[in-house]
Amino acid sequence: MKKGIPGSDIGDELIASLQEGMEILTGRKAPARFYPAPAKVDVRAIRDQLGLSQAAFARRFGFSAATVREWEQGRRQPEAAARVLLLIIASKPEVVDEVLAANMPQAA
Repeated sequence: MKKGIPGSDIGDELIASLQEGMEILTGRKAPARFYPAPAKVDVRAIRDQLGLSQAAFARRFGFSAATVREWEQGRRQPEAAARVLLLIIASKPEVVDEVLAANMPQAA
């Protein structure tokens, strides 16, 4: 998927975003915008929307099954970054799949 700067791909854009994020976190750069993560995310509703078991949801998106179970049972709440990822999964799961597939180590 090509987007943004000609000749770049989504992986390059993600790396650039992470580098910019580190500059902001270390105070070397001011954030252009600030979008706070939502206070709560309904993990079970997101998983149900995709028709996945807890184990399948965890495998597909890189969570542990125990973490998904803890979130759904209310014993733990996802951290802010996980809440943002969960919102992306809820609205565009295919984008998350694409990014994860593009960044998987290639078998020799």
